[in-house]
Amino acid sequence: MIAVSIVLFYLAIAKGFEPLLLLPIAFGMFIINIPGAQNVLYGADHDLLSQYTKLFGDKVSSEVLAGVNEDLLIQEISRAVDLNGDNIIGITQCMLSQTGELVTNSAGAYLAETGEAIIARSPSYGLFHYIGMGVQYVIFPPIIFLGIGAMTDFGPLIANPKSLLMGAGAQLGVFLAFIGAKALGFNSGESSAIGIIGGADGPTAIYVTQKLAPHLLSTIAIAAYSYMALIPIIQPFFMRLFTTKAQRQIRMDNLRTVSKKEKLVFPIVVTLIVGILLPDALPLLGMLMLGNFMKESLSVERLVKTASNELMNIVTIFLGLIVGTKALGETFLRAQTLGIIAMGLLAFIFGTIGGVLTAQVINLFCKKKINPLIGSAGVSAVPMAARVSQKVGQEECPDNYLLMHAMGPNVAGVIGSAVAAGVFLALFA
Repeated sequence: MIAVSIVLFYLAIAKGFEPLLLLPIAFGMFIINIPGAQNVLYGADHDLLSQYTKLFGDKVSSEVLAGVNEDLLIQEISRAVDLNGDNIIGITQCMLSQTGELVTNSAGAYLAETGEAIIARSPSYGLFHYIGMGVQYVIFPPIIFLGIGAMTDFGPLIANPKSLLMGAGAQLGVFLAFIGAKALGFNSGESSAIGIIGGADGPTAIYVTQKLAPHLLSTIAIAAYSYMALIPIIQPFFMRLFTTKAQRQIRMDNLRTVSKKEKLVFPIVVTLIVGILLPDALPLLGMLMLGNFMKESLSVERLVKTASNELMNIVTIFLGLIVGTKALGETFLRAQTLGIIAMGLLAFIFGTIGGVLTAQVINLFCKKKINPLIGSAGVSAVPMAARVSQKVGQEECPDNYLLMHAMGPNVAGVIGSAVAAGVFLALFA
């Protein structure tokens, strides 16, 4: 794993592949795989259930322990702030409700004898345990969305509402990858986490994965950010494959000017609609719209500056570092990892294709044609995907400027990926 982290260092520093997050991820991966580092950084083993099982081992048979409801026992143990006498009694009573009196009395007697030993083995947490709570309780991704909202201009989307359809169409890859992962034997939570890679939105991928498949966190995050960095390499081939030369040369009229009132109303309306229809998406979309509302209000510039710079940068460092520390050799270096990376790539490709084809369908019903190249920007990597649309368009027609048109589907993709995440969470969380 140390060798893998060095490869990621190279990609982040020498090749410029999403260095703002890939570099702290790589460092987290590097430091956690140093022998003995895990206990120092995260603290001593704090799996209380395994401690109790080990202490009970001499007095209670494995068959009896196998019959104990683990979830109830963990819940009973986790209520304890300290491992004191009252807590030991509570745990014993919990076991009594599930086993026989004779067995429980035996276990209780053993606990009484070894109570001090149990207390002495209480967990001692390290620095990364506390930083990691921002990932464990999925606090960091919504804060990043707050910063993204404070930097985002939804004007191109408001000026061309059809962009929202392209952003939705680009989520095709998310749901196709979900179906493919299910077919390969992944469960619903794991399939959701794999599929969301196709949204090309790192914070959303981390949010969904931590909620539904936390054991895949490092793999999903590394795949998502790697593919985001590879957008200029992955997308152009498929953009050309599904468009004709004439379509790539389509010129679009300048976008209308969007009023301040429209920009203020937009985040309120989106938050209200999403909150009513899909409340599971609110932690991400609500924070995104809060950041944008602050930006467009022009009355809280200090808050906007903090959200889009200092706060977002601090959280990005912590998020990347903790995600990297989840990449332990025994969990990362498996054949399953290759399958996840492959499915993530397919999700990304079909997301690009879905956006382009959606633009083609829109053109069937519109007199003023849309350049279908902007549909590929429906994946939510802002503003990289929009820049790729601009670049491919100018290869066909050097004086054709598609960037602002492509920003509409691009920011719509941010909304689309958050909505897709909300759908998965509503179904499987």
